[in-house]
Amino acid sequence: MAIDHDRLFKELIQTFFEEFLLLFFPDMHEHIDFSHLSFLSEELFTDVTAGEKYRVDLLVETKLKGEDGLIIVHVENQSYVQPSFPERMFIYFSRLFEKYRTRIVPIAVFSHDTLREEPSVFSIEFPFGDVLQFRFFPVELRKKHWRDYIRHDNPIAAALLGKMGYTESEKIELKKEFLRMLVRLELDEARQRLLLGFFETYVKLSEEEEQQLQREVKEMETTEKEKMLELIISYEQRGRKQGLEEGIKRGIEQGIKQGMKQGMKQGMKQLIRNMARKGMKVEDIARLVDLPEQDVWELLEEQGN
Repeated sequence: MAIDHDRLFKELIQTFFEEFLLLFFPDMHEHIDFSHLSFLSEELFTDVTAGEKYRVDLLVETKLKGEDGLIIVHVENQSYVQPSFPERMFIYFSRLFEKYRTRIVPIAVFSHDTLREEPSVFSIEFPFGDVLQFRFFPVELRKKHWRDYIRHDNPIAAALLGKMGYTESEKIELKKEFLRMLVRLELDEARQRLLLGFFETYVKLSEEEEQQLQREVKEMETTEKEKMLELIISYEQRGRKQGLEEGIKRGIEQGIKQGMKQGMKQGMKQLIRNMARKGMKVEDIARLVDLPEQDVWELLEEQGN
């Protein structure tokens, strides 16, 4: 099943919007009045030239401290490499400005795993002069090293550890530090589950690695050890329960489908039998029920058994 990256990032950043700005844009965070926050409805734009539709990820209406006018913060998650992305950000900006006629802060979160130089400028230039220099604020997660963020008591930092730069050999330690951060944050269950679910989507440990993680946590000599073990065990139990529920659901769905199929077959048998009793020929019955004549003969023979 494909991962809906945009939905996951939207839910995460919408839940922890202030923490997101504090972590990556502290200067911007200092100027935002977070007592005035309103999440706007999604905007759908059609690119007529490319024949594609794009949905803006997150729009936040807010104010700057000491000012009355509203501003809009636009956060866009980019989960794949797209050379024309700066142009798309400019198109979003221009259409949003046309609709809202207010100042807009454009932010792009690059969450793909490719290490590359992501341009954050879209320009229109001529030999005789520049027409446009559009800039947006970038966050390139893959270029950030996870160890630089484990001392931040910030839920966004914890969740995004798994999208930052790390090696396969660091996965166990990465998850251990994530759990340590989660314990320190002392969030309510709903937000805790959001962070756990986000992290687990992108960092998957094998059964052997999970066992190694538990052994290492048990050997820890810190006050966080017991709560970290509780998180591991509770999440495992929740995963088993969810797997069981999904298995039961699939079984019921398959049973319903099988029952409907059998019911339709029985109904077809009854219809063909009634037609045959009225003296209709097999070729006429086959034409009316849209079945091969051989299938009609077989259904009639089943009725005879």
